[in-house]
Amino acid sequence: MKKPGLKKRLRVKNIFVFLLLCYLAFQMFGVFGLLDLNKVKGVAKYYLENDIKDTQSANVVTSIVVNYRGFDTLGEVTVLFLAATGLGAILSGRRKIKRKRIPANAMLKFGSKPLLSIIILFGAYIFIHGHLSPGGGFQGGTVVASGFLLMLLTFERYKVEHKYVKWTESVAGLTFVTIGLFGLFLLGSFLANFLPLGKVGELFSSGVIPIIYIAVGFKVGSELTGLLDNMMGVVE
Repeated sequence: MKKPGLKKRLRVKNIFVFLLLCYLAFQMFGVFGLLDLNKVKGVAKYYLENDIKDTQSANVVTSIVVNYRGFDTLGEVTVLFLAATGLGAILSGRRKIKRKRIPANAMLKFGSKPLLSIIILFGAYIFIHGHLSPGGGFQGGTVVASGFLLMLLTFERYKVEHKYVKWTESVAGLTFVTIGLFGLFLLGSFLANFLPLGKVGELFSSGVIPIIYIAVGFKVGSELTGLLDNMMGVVE
């Protein structure tokens, strides 16, 4: 049975959350009210017509995600970080229960270790070449995390070193923000493309876009790997 004091605190908390949501809704409606929808309708056409001229990227989706709408991508990466941090905080105080697992067969144990290197290399290829072909930081980072998932499923005692995961994720996120600030100071716009664009189709082209995608790939890969390791086990 809930204590009267606890019930009162929950009521106050619910009222506070409701008022906060109302305030956020008011602010969002204010932002949307400032938008000129007639101008927004021509944005997609501008992206398609000016992608190569503005960024020298063969993948227009990459240009939109990392350059034209790069600030949105920073928000998406932040959401993933908050999700990983929240899940880690929830599971940190829980006791893991030993699960009955079906042992992996000899073929899987033999093949998983060389496969891990191949999977990581393939994921790195995806986010390094994101400005040249379909793919990018999120896709490449997910592929890298799938390699560590294979190891976690194959070897019962396999552990992920979270201190290295945290360092990788932190450095990658700092790289993303630093590049954005350089663009702000040099060209007056956050995440502005301040490096030479090169020639479309070449690996060293598109300015800061491949660097940002590499940072996103490391960040997504490390965060998802940490999430998977935290979720390996039933908690009570």
